[in-house]
Amino acid sequence: MDYTSLFKGAEGKKSRVGIIGATRGYGYTLLAQIPKVELMELRLISSRHTDECMEVLTGLGYKEENIVVCTDKDQVKNAPKDAVLIVTDYRLVPECDITALVECTGNTAVSSEVSVEALKKGINVYMVSKETDSVCGTMLNQIAAENNAVYSLVNGDQPRNLLDLYSWGRVLGLEIVAAGKASEYDFVWDPDTNEFTYMEGTEKPHENIPGMKEFWHYKDRETLDERRKLVEKYMAVISADLCEMNLVSNVTGLVPSAPRLNYPVAKISELADIFIPEEDGGILKKTGVVDVFCNLRSPDEASFAGGEFIIIKCENETVWELLISKGHVVSRNGKYACIYLPYHYMGLETPISILLGDLVGIGTHPECRQVSVMAGVAQEDLPKGTVLKVHGHHHSIDGLVPELWEKKDAEEVAPFYLLNGTTLLKDVKKGQPITKDVVDLTGSRPNELYEQGLKL
Repeated sequence: MDYTSLFKGAEGKKSRVGIIGATRGYGYTLLAQIPKVELMELRLISSRHTDECMEVLTGLGYKEENIVVCTDKDQVKNAPKDAVLIVTDYRLVPECDITALVECTGNTAVSSEVSVEALKKGINVYMVSKETDSVCGTMLNQIAAENNAVYSLVNGDQPRNLLDLYSWGRVLGLEIVAAGKASEYDFVWDPDTNEFTYMEGTEKPHENIPGMKEFWHYKDRETLDERRKLVEKYMAVISADLCEMNLVSNVTGLVPSAPRLNYPVAKISELADIFIPEEDGGILKKTGVVDVFCNLRSPDEASFAGGEFIIIKCENETVWELLISKGHVVSRNGKYACIYLPYHYMGLETPISILLGDLVGIGTHPECRQVSVMAGVAQEDLPKGTVLKVHGHHHSIDGLVPELWEKKDAEEVAPFYLLNGTTLLKDVKKGQPITKDVVDLTGSRPNELYEQGLKL
């Protein structure tokens, strides 16, 4: 796609962007990129921490005299049109003259409330908070359609990148049997020294694992079983991974491969032999699924970088013999191929999504429906009175393991990211999901949106 031609019809228009949750992480990477984008300008960021906002903005080159702190609607209304606003109350954001709201808080209550108000005013919403979309995405898409606005996931995060790859494949008429991503951090093993490193965090845990040599080259499903045994202590069902696949499932109609997904420890070159039906030597008990793998590589091999893939059927032998000769990843039986994007560049990519929405009217996919539901299953017996709290880098809840269920099996399940801050009303046994009758969701706006979305 030639993006320069795509935006030629902008006719002097610019996206005026407001960001909630902008000073750290994902939001910061977008803030840093906006000044470089010709068709975009920053209008506001929202945070209670005005000093931190000022420090970040000036550090990125914005002049302090052009930054205005607003604490009420009148100050917003009277602020200079060319100023960058720091809005202390997120509820003021829809009152500002923005075309694009980027929501990065990860707080379902805040992001659902402000997104609904923005969409009803015709402000386009770009959702970075995957927790919110997993619960409210169906209704937020619906509200956008009803108000002639755009609701969109964003490039730079795996769900949108994977959805773009999936839609590309569908337009080309490719039969997609699986779609997924790499988990965030690589497993790196050095064949020369036997040194294994898990790439998460500054510490980067490492140890000597000589046994990997025997299973370094993929043979069959037993290879995956043995690799998993060797690195079991580093394996986990990661809430963020399942949440991202929840988003993809709800847009594409693909269902979870398994409640906890499969997480094979695999090299890029092996994916077309792994994410295929069991009868063809793979791991899938059904097709039309979403899944996740842990990228295994040597130190001198490029990372998959938490990127995205689709597995397709190879339908014309002559075509795929030619493509194999070009080096594409094709299964040993010649029946399947893996097409992949080895990246997600966070806020560096996100402006593309905003410009597509603001200038061309393209969002994600308005037909989004709740296809799968992310459940929280007790890892141990949890007594009445236990407080559930989302925390940490992986947005997990102590005492719960996430699972991704098909909607038909999850009618009574309370979605994982509705549980934050709730208290168990009764005991929950190990292995049981947290259901709607176990927590009090009364008055929860995200829950109202979720329940409305189930009826669409």
